[in-house]
Amino acid sequence: MREPSERVVVITGADGGLGIAVTQAFLDAGARVVGVSRSGRAVPPAEGRWFSVVADLTAPGRADRVIAAVQERYERVDVLLHLVGGFEGGVTVQETSNDIWQRMLDVNLNAAFFTIRAALRAMPAAGGGRIVAIGSRTALEPAATLSAYGASKAALVSLIRTLALELRGSGNTANIILPSVIDTPANHAANPAADHSRWVKPEAIARLLLWLASDASADVNGAVIPIYGRA
Repeated sequence: MREPSERVVVITGADGGLGIAVTQAFLDAGARVVGVSRSGRAVPPAEGRWFSVVADLTAPGRADRVIAAVQERYERVDVLLHLVGGFEGGVTVQETSNDIWQRMLDVNLNAAFFTIRAALRAMPAAGGGRIVAIGSRTALEPAATLSAYGASKAALVSLIRTLALELRGSGNTANIILPSVIDTPANHAANPAADHSRWVKPEAIARLLLWLASDASADVNGAVIPIYGRA
C-alpha cells in the first residue's frame, strides 16, 4: 500500500461530529482526503490535499457520480471510510411507521451499499485497498424501541462481513467498527443529562480508523470491532 501522503481517502459523512475528527486525523497523517457530505462544509486548509463533494448517498447513482469525480481527480480510491448514519427510535415495533423504517434502511444500509459498490471499482487491483464502515453497538445488542435503527445496523454488519469474504485473497479488506454513543455535539443536545465522560471520543475512533487504513492492518479482514468507551 502507498505511504500516507500518497493515499486517496474518501470519507463519507465528513461534516458530522465524527467525520470532522476523522477528516482532520487523516489530513494530519498526510493523506489526500475527499470529504463527502450534504453540506460541503470546509475544513482548515490542507495544502491542496482536501477535496469536497456534496452528495446525498441514499439514492442509486449518486455514489457512482461521487466516485467518478474522485477518479477524475486522483484516478483511484485507496481507502473508503463510510461514516454516514442516522438515528431514529423511541417507538415500539408496532408503532414504527413506514417512513421511519425506510429512512433507517436508506441512511444506515442503502447508502453504504451504494457507496461501497462504487468504490470497489476504483480500488487498486494490486490490493492494499481498505473499506471501513461505522456501525453501532445496537447491531449486536438490540434495544427495545430501536427496531428500525438496530435492524439497519445489523444488516450493515452482515454486508461488511459478506464483502470481506468476497475480498479474501485480493489484498483489499473490509471491516466495521461498532461504537456506543459517540461524544458529539448532536448527541449532547439529544441527551443533555447523560454522563458524557463515558461516551466514545471521536478522536479514539479516528485513531482506530488510521490503523485499519494502514499497512499494519493487512491481516485484519471481516472484523467487527467494538469501541464502547466507558459504558
